Amino acid sequence: MAITLDQTIAHKQQSWLGEKLSSQTFWVLIAVILACIFLSFATDSFATSKNLYNITRNVTFVAIIALGMTLVIITGGIDLSVGSVLCLCSMILGVVMHAGYSLEVGIAASVATALVIGACHGVLIAYIGMPPFVVTLATLSIARSLAMVASGNTVVFQFGPDHDKLLALGGGAWFFGIANPVFYMVVLALITGFILRWTRFGRYIYAIGGNEHAATLTGVPVRQIKVAVYMISSLSAGIAGIIQTGWLGAITTNIGAGLELQVIAAAVIGGAALAGGVGTALGAIVGAALIEIIRNSLGLLGINAFWQGCFIGGAILFAVLFDRIRKFRQSE
Repeated sequence: MAITLDQTIAHKQQSWLGEKLSSQTFWVLIAVILACIFLSFATDSFATSKNLYNITRNVTFVAIIALGMTLVIITGGIDLSVGSVLCLCSMILGVVMHAGYSLEVGIAASVATALVIGACHGVLIAYIGMPPFVVTLATLSIARSLAMVASGNTVVFQFGPDHDKLLALGGGAWFFGIANPVFYMVVLALITGFILRWTRFGRYIYAIGGNEHAATLTGVPVRQIKVAVYMISSLSAGIAGIIQTGWLGAITTNIGAGLELQVIAAAVIGGAALAGGVGTALGAIVGAALIEIIRNSLGLLGINAFWQGCFIGGAILFAVLFDRIRKFRQSE
């Protein structure tokens, strides 16, 4: 029997709706929206321009790194070093600029540091066969130790002749009063989303996470892709470090401590599966937004900030449970 045009359109609409309703990212986005609506009525300070400015700015640092982390998780890997890499890249930037070099030279040194660390991760994991957990856990300690060595374990707050440029880069609001880091986050999210959805590189990433052995048999350059993915993850941490340094105006060796847990949480809450093969750029942003709203709302509602870890941990468990239920229903 022939299928009419109306039936075809109706089927596509149902498929689209079913896809959205089964998407973890969609439901997390709904949770973010509902939380914002609730807090707008429950408190007098949530919907103020100052608080919204702080929320959108603060979410960017976790979100930017979560974009790189999502690529790693899609391939079935993990990167525990991002917080320490952020610290080291920030410190390299600060030390180089404090020595009198320009902002451009400082950024180049910071980015190069991130790429070298990511390349080392990729080679050890893809070519040597070491577990990602072990490699990146080691770098978590090594990178922060190197940051202490580079700075003499002191605070760096003078950035040479381009001091004001750096502060404007990370702490300014050049367009429509929106914090600069927000624009950086949006641009990086669009680039990441485009790569994952429309490029061969993105398809290879999903293929590796879905079935690495099958990807190898079909000619996917698995090792090279893994190296590239870990370089991107470290690069995202380095970029976040540059931006955060400009915002804070100072660097300590404690910067980025524990950040890897928030980043992994943002990616997982946003729909990235730790088993690999699943994840989106939008999910990373939405997951980071939910974590920041949780953090921000605790103080506004008069809840002890020590409960933050419980809420975020609960959100992770709920996200993983949602993913398991969805897979179980699809297998029926």
